[in-house]
Amino acid sequence: MNLWTQLQLQRDEQIAIQFEHRTMTYRMLRHRIRLTAETLRLKGVKRGDHVAIAMENSPGLIEALYSIWTLGAVAVPLNPAYTEQELAYIMKDGDVTLTIVEEGDFKLPVPIMRMTEVGTIPCEVEATHSLAMILYTSGTTGKPKGTMLSHANLFSNARDVATFFTYEQRDRFVVTLPLFHVFALTVVLNAPLFVGATLLLIRQFSPSKVSELIERERATIFAGVPLMYNYILQACIPMKKWATIRLAISGGSPLPKAVHDQFMTDMGIAVSEGYGLSEASPVVCFNPIGREKVTTVGTTIPNVEAKIIDEGCNEVLKGHVGELCIKGPNVMQGYYKNEVATREAFAGDYLRTGDLAKIDEEGYVTIIDRKKDVILVGGYNVYPKEVEEVLYAHPSVIEAAVIGRKSEQLDEEVVAYVVANKTLTVPLLNEYCAKQLVRYKCPRHIIFCDTIPKNSTGKMKKYELK
Repeated sequence: MNLWTQLQLQRDEQIAIQFEHRTMTYRMLRHRIRLTAETLRLKGVKRGDHVAIAMENSPGLIEALYSIWTLGAVAVPLNPAYTEQELAYIMKDGDVTLTIVEEGDFKLPVPIMRMTEVGTIPCEVEATHSLAMILYTSGTTGKPKGTMLSHANLFSNARDVATFFTYEQRDRFVVTLPLFHVFALTVVLNAPLFVGATLLLIRQFSPSKVSELIERERATIFAGVPLMYNYILQACIPMKKWATIRLAISGGSPLPKAVHDQFMTDMGIAVSEGYGLSEASPVVCFNPIGREKVTTVGTTIPNVEAKIIDEGCNEVLKGHVGELCIKGPNVMQGYYKNEVATREAFAGDYLRTGDLAKIDEEGYVTIIDRKKDVILVGGYNVYPKEVEEVLYAHPSVIEAAVIGRKSEQLDEEVVAYVVANKTLTVPLLNEYCAKQLVRYKCPRHIIFCDTIPKNSTGKMKKYELK
């Protein structure tokens, strides 16, 4: 089975997509996918070719993605906001032969097909090629690598997310996360389509527009990154606008406890925080509905296993910190044209995530921090996430990012970048931190700024701060 085959099983007249006051049934969606596939075939796309998609959220993006799969070709999703240099790097590294765009003046090193060119001849070709997608990592720590995901990887993760959260055909999903990112691809695209649900598609996120959509269309499920939840709180949205939401999901980066608690207070909804990575298609863990443990990323979804290892790749005891490793049908085939990185990514048949974590007796996973981000201060480990949680708990702090920086003594020191209300000063924040943290964990430097650099899904680009 693959996702295109699964799409054939959905009820013809069920609404698949609602976008800008237009609706598309599953029958119409399948027809549009076949038309797009035929247009691609006439342009020379064949099994195994790598086809990029550089589009913002729209039905055309979904049609393009699934049409590539019907031909047995490989999709390479791209952020349309990337610079020409970033696009050129991925297209060269990913051996892209054609790029599908919706509009705009793209200057790309390969031929372009605009969605307005889609023809009128139906195509019945079914995707069977093992490789479905090359998904380039967000590049928050350097040059992105091409993660190779198979049809089985994507199918299993969509199926298991839908099972874990009991997605149903009657569910109505707010789709405002960028669909070129793997979190959205699985959680609010492939998994909902897997069960025949309805997608309420929005091009760009806005707290007011999302809330109006939820109230008007009686949406049941919202998925966002922590930054979105923070913006919703800042906008003081009335609770009644979210009354129909049965499930709120957070992923992409850590959800501060202060944001979770405030959302529960203001909106009456417990946010289910999860964890994943591109190399796992991406979902690994989520907090079970009604059994959430705040500050954890929940338990593994069905068919995914997790363990914690030490520096010698030995499994550690429950509750002990080490590197999180996972295995399951969602784990990537490897990195495209990078055998060395692929070997380094695995410990036996387990994928090494590069994240420090611990697992409690009930199987709940707590992410401590990125292994590479741990700050060594006077021989003590300082986890940036712990310091960030303290900063976020201050009522005047809006955003915070903590990094390590070499001092003149060649030791590391804690540096905090903070977006805050104008009433907050460095001395006041230093005094606050001193009451909450042991001395060596307190920021040596606090830098107030208007914004913190982020990627397209709201994940902070700490390498730019460094």
